[in-house]
Amino acid sequence: MIPLRIRIGVLGLALLTGFSTPTAASAAEAVPSPTVEEQRLDRAVPQEILRRSGFDTVAPRFARALDGASSYAQARRAVVREGTELWRRAVDRAQGRGPAGGDLSRDDDRPLYWARLAVTREVRSWEPAFGLTDGQRAALLDELERTSRGQTTIGYPHGKGLKRILVTGFDPFTLDRDIRISNPSGATALALDGTVIETADGPARIETAVFPVRWRDFTQGTVERTLRPYLPKVDLFTTVSQGRVGRFDVERTNGAWRGGFADNDNVGRTETVPVTAPASQPQWTTTTLPYRAITAADTGRFPVYDNTSVTEIPVGGTEPVVRPDGPTPGSTARAGGGGDYLSNEIAYRATLLRDRLGLHDRLPGGHVHTPVLQFGAGNTTEVTDPEFVRNRLDIIAQVRTILRVAAEES
Repeated sequence: MIPLRIRIGVLGLALLTGFSTPTAASAAEAVPSPTVEEQRLDRAVPQEILRRSGFDTVAPRFARALDGASSYAQARRAVVREGTELWRRAVDRAQGRGPAGGDLSRDDDRPLYWARLAVTREVRSWEPAFGLTDGQRAALLDELERTSRGQTTIGYPHGKGLKRILVTGFDPFTLDRDIRISNPSGATALALDGTVIETADGPARIETAVFPVRWRDFTQGTVERTLRPYLPKVDLFTTVSQGRVGRFDVERTNGAWRGGFADNDNVGRTETVPVTAPASQPQWTTTTLPYRAITAADTGRFPVYDNTSVTEIPVGGTEPVVRPDGPTPGSTARAGGGGDYLSNEIAYRATLLRDRLGLHDRLPGGHVHTPVLQFGAGNTTEVTDPEFVRNRLDIIAQVRTILRVAAEES
């Protein structure tokens, strides 16, 4: 996810705080309107994707579960149950378990994305007889987001001899440009969650989670809240997002800057990445992935690059300068190797968290950009085609191989 103005020739790139249990509502409050993301649901393409995957049954089932709740506590339990089930169902479908639900290929990440929006819209418009405060509704939405993204089910078996790998992906984005878009990083997360890869050093278990393409959620700490409990326990992590056409990139440096590109709610932010303890915030963080080994290995049909370029304002300067070999001392970030959008930000936040936890010298971690997932030549209207599916499957397989190489070198 690198905005076009940051990288010439780039095509369509990519990427809540906890709520305590609220007190009972004394009276119903105004029901919020659907978000920009949710409003796209009624268009023909999302409905076709849901229908052709069987995920068109998710929202009606969820609505029945909500209607059966006679208190906030019951509603919260229903949301946690149904959100967790939605993630499990998406992972099972991607990994070939259970019915396909339709003719859309199992590797597709879009059914989960659109089904999640369908159920968040249900929560947003729900008016229970017992009344719901704004805080309670926000807490239900937060639970739903976290559970349906795999953020609450990360877990590794106990015992020795098993490496632990943590991988994150993103939702589809730039949907107003092409609402058919799929995000290969999200598809990779579904395909790899809970799987084991064999390395030269033994088995490695992969756990995954998916993040929204929304500035607001990142400001509210969704990345840190999800990753903080696990980084001290894993042997390797990588955030993953869609990047450049026809290539993978291991991003060497991440920058503390938001460049203003619109998110999935059509909101832009231009500012320093907001984090806790800003007085100690660095302008740059770096990968600790074994990038030399990854780029040297034969991991698949797409070339893999060690990307060292950044954009900075040098000491004493006022204008941004592109530095092909990384930042100069004391410079101010204007784009990491991964740009100035949410893919750069998740890489920055994850590696900053690694460093603040004192793990820089012992935990390999960083960001990998996948190729842009492209439709077949001439396809401007269909939601899928054979080349589209092949490209996504090849990207997923190559990420898996990259993880194996990284695990063996770590």
